Amino acid sequence: MKLVVVSAGLSVPSSTRLLADRLAAATGRYTSVDVQVVELRDLAVEIAHNFTSGFPGRALSAALEAVTEADGLIVVTPVFSASYSGLFKSFFDVLDQDALTGKPVLIAATGGSARHSLVLEHALRPLFAYLRAVVVPTAVYAASEDWGAEGLAERIDRAAGELGRLMEGLGSGAGAGAGAVRRADAADAAERADASVAVDTDTAAAIAPRALDGALASADRFTVIPFEQQLAALRP
Repeated sequence: MKLVVVSAGLSVPSSTRLLADRLAAATGRYTSVDVQVVELRDLAVEIAHNFTSGFPGRALSAALEAVTEADGLIVVTPVFSASYSGLFKSFFDVLDQDALTGKPVLIAATGGSARHSLVLEHALRPLFAYLRAVVVPTAVYAASEDWGAEGLAERIDRAAGELGRLMEGLGSGAGAGAGAVRRADAADAAERADASVAVDTDTAAAIAPRALDGALASADRFTVIPFEQQLAALRP
């Protein structure tokens, strides 16, 4: 499976990239993945041009395609002004709004102080919930004092395990799930096109006797009555 890591670190070396690499390595212990890293620092100019021109450059286009086609994502941002960085947000602003629908995502952040750890819950989790991604329960925040301290490795392992198991679960049921969704969508579209609703036979007999026209002889408990006929039956 394809795991894409999006790192919004700006410095070299970067604690944000370090956390991203550790999360990816931990995920690989739970499921077999091919890891691709997207460094947003290298795409900053193309992201800005995309906003003004409406067209992504070659490198940005490849990164957007990688994220769209990934089986799972790890996204890591440094904390700026108590939220994710502008570069991080800009990248997901230019991504197609449906690209992350149903995709497993592990969110993480780095900062200079543990006081910013709630950025995961008040900023990152709502962002990816809005994009209809499936965000794993455990998010990982690493402050400066967390590196080498007790607890960070355990949080990384727990979050990676959740992502790996979610990727495995969604991957194994992808074919059947997609087929079920397509069948449900087709049925829903047909129902809308026909402008019909299913009503209880007894209720239909009470409110639209002229519309039934012998349909009550059906052995089914429910009878499909075209909506126009129901309205016509209710008119005086």
